[in-house]
Formats: sequence, C-alpha cells, structure tokens
Amino acid sequence: MAGYTGNKEDHLRRLRRIEGQARGLQRMVEDDKYCIDILTQVSATTSALQSFALSLLEEHLAHCVAEATLKGGPEAQAKVKEASDAIARLVRS
Repeated sequence: MAGYTGNKEDHLRRLRRIEGQARGLQRMVEDDKYCIDILTQVSATTSALQSFALSLLEEHLAHCVAEATLKGGPEAQAKVKEASDAIARLVRS
C-alpha cells in the first residue's frame, strides 16, 4: 500500500484543482491576457504543485521510509537514498 493511500481523495482533489489552474493558463493565453497576470497564475500553479509534492514526500517519509528503517538492512538504505534523491530533485526544481 502506498503511503498516500489514506489521503488519496484529498490528493486527487488537489490535483484536479491544479489541472484547472493549468487550463486557466491556457485560456489566459488564448484570450491574450496581460503577461504579468499570466505569470502571476504560473507562480500560483507552481506553488500548488510544490505544496502537493511536499505533502506527498512527507507521507512517503512517514510511511515507506519509516517502515523500511524499522526492517533495516539494504532496503532501509535504498529507501533513504531514494528519498534523498527525491528531495534533491525538488530543491533543484
């Protein structure tokens, strides 16, 4: 079971909202809206995606990584490395 399963519906709702924001951006471009207004919405959409990613990461650490560390061994090391790599990707983006 994935670490986010308990909050799956909440995550799906957030992703649908983000999808709506992306569609809104498309409409803004189609309607020739002012550049700064579009950039403001890009920033809001980016922030929403980052917030979603952090929430998912927190659940991954609390469930998947914590469970693996209780078992110990190579699986634990692999999960910690995997989480560390994911955090590095988020920081770079």
